Formats: sequence, structure tokens, C-alpha cells
Amino acid sequence: MRATVMYGAGDVRIETVADAGIVEPTDGLIAVTHACICGSDLWPYKSMERSETGRPMGHEAVGVVEAVGADVRTLKVGDVVVMPFAYSDGSCVFCHEGLQTSCIHGGFFGNVDVGGAQAEAVRVPQADGTLFVLPVGKDDALMPSLLTLSDVMGTGHHAAVTAGVGPGKTAAVVGDGAVGLCGVIAAKRLGAEQIIIMGRHADRIALAREFGATAVVSERGPEGVERVKELTGGYGVHCVLECVGLDQSMETAIGIARPGGAVGRVGVPQGETIPASQTAFFDNVTVSGGPAPARAYIEELLPDILDGKIEPGRVLDQVVGLDDVPDGYRAMDEREAIKVMVEP
Repeated sequence: MRATVMYGAGDVRIETVADAGIVEPTDGLIAVTHACICGSDLWPYKSMERSETGRPMGHEAVGVVEAVGADVRTLKVGDVVVMPFAYSDGSCVFCHEGLQTSCIHGGFFGNVDVGGAQAEAVRVPQADGTLFVLPVGKDDALMPSLLTLSDVMGTGHHAAVTAGVGPGKTAAVVGDGAVGLCGVIAAKRLGAEQIIIMGRHADRIALAREFGATAVVSERGPEGVERVKELTGGYGVHCVLECVGLDQSMETAIGIARPGGAVGRVGVPQGETIPASQTAFFDNVTVSGGPAPARAYIEELLPDILDGKIEPGRVLDQVVGLDDVPDGYRAMDEREAIKVMVEP
């Protein structure tokens, strides 16, 4: 089968690799119909050291079940399913607590042992707990939005939830990428009264406004912090959705939180320590978040997608076939695309 393999910074190739298949009795095998390139894929695209063996890429997918292991009970061949970016058994203590990204039998896609989703097919460990059967056909018009349930919509929602967004609250979203834009959707959906998007790309800002952003702050650093405070009567916001992962974005997030506020961080941290920790301490700012348990949020978010109440698929603004995935990486890296959907 064909699959995407990264060999180093900027070196993405489509290669013929061994066919994905059932290895464990709890596995499922899906033919990938829709996948995408994630903003987190751009970190290795910028910095990965040269590898002789390469790294399979992709962790977001919708597909059709082609085969199941002997112990799989809830899936059948032909089911159309969404595959969250982390696999989980659905039965351990952390899964029961809605934290599937910490499943004791779980893990992540996009590695040699499991494979990646930017491919013609992918093996799904712990298929019963991981895959969610969709009530639509594989060519449904809502597929771009349904695909976001594998990661970015769930991640934006996780940022809002961990930041405590609710009715009457003020919220700010740091970052105008796909996750940040889905964070705007989530904040609006959860009832935020004021939603400030911090970004500077005109096409993304326009989309953020359509999703529910009430104000835009394009300044960065201290100027950005000051501008958010001006928009909030000098206090800062109750809830901050940090959707980037850089030290500067985290400093901004803590800087714009009002005393007693909260930061939900879902941008993959590029540093080992949290900046501005003294500011957070003395202002009683809660810092929470982490890898989103996307599987836990599907049942809550799915009805609003099916009913057309939210349209997170609009962040997928470019579509490529598998052969053009390398150009999709380039387009996202050069900000020509917000998020690229792949149709193998």
C-alpha cells in the first residue's frame, strides 16, 4: 500500500510500504477515505533530524472497516468510522474518566509500530474503544466536519472545557490555526459572551468572525496583552484557549488571563517549562489542558455537526490526493492553507 513517510525536516515522501493488517485480536483495519495534515505535523517538518528508516505520518482519519480481529465486538466490515488521534481500550480507569489519551493500553498513531493515517489503510489497535461508527455514508457532504472529530474540533473543545468557558464568560483564543478556529466554535457553543481571537492572517480572522469571534487582536507580546486588557475593562479574560505551544504564546495566555482565570493549553509545548509561572501563581490563574481526549467528545459534538449547528470542516480549505501530500505540507508550512484534507 502507499503511505506518507517523513525522513527529515522538509523531506516528505509517498512510498510503497507493507500492507497494514490485523496483528492483535483487538485490532481493526480501516481503508482510509479521508485524512488530513495536522499543525503538529509541521513541528517535525521544520526540525526532524535525518532518519534512514523514516516516520509514518498522520493521526486523523475517517475510513471504512475492512477487517476486525477475533475479539472485536462492536464493529463490522463496512462500517464508516472516525478514528481519533489516540487509540484507547474504552474500559480502563482513565477511559471511564473520559481521559482516553491516558489509557493504560493506549497510544498514538504515526509511528513504526502502528502506522500513520496519511495512507491508503491503517491498523487501529483497541478498535472497540477507539473507533466511532458514523451514521452516514463515506461520501457524505458533512465528511470534512466529521473528520475534525478525530482531532481539531475535539482539541478546540478541550481547550474551552479546561479553560472553564461557560455562559457569560469572556474568552480569548491564542492562535488562528485550525485548532484555534475550532476553539472559537467551541467557546461560542459553550456560551462565551465575548470571544477574542489573537491572530494576524486575514483569511483565518474572517473565518473566526463567522464562527463567533467578537474581536480581533493582531498584536503580539506585551502589546497584545495590553490590547486584550483594553477590550476587557483592564481585567483580562476569564478563559484563555492556548492553541499554539510556543513559549511566547503561553506567556501571552497567562498575561491576558484575569486574576482567578484559567488557561486551557492544547498547543503541543515546545519547551519543558511553563513560562510566566510566577504571574500565574500570584494571579491565581489555573493552567490546565493537554492532549485532548477526542474520543470522549465525539458523542457530544456529533449531533451539532449533523444538525448543521457547527461547521468545523470549514477549516479544511485545501484537498489533495495522496501523491500530493508533500505539497500539502509545504502549503500549510507557508500559510497558504489552514488545514489540508487528504483523500487517498
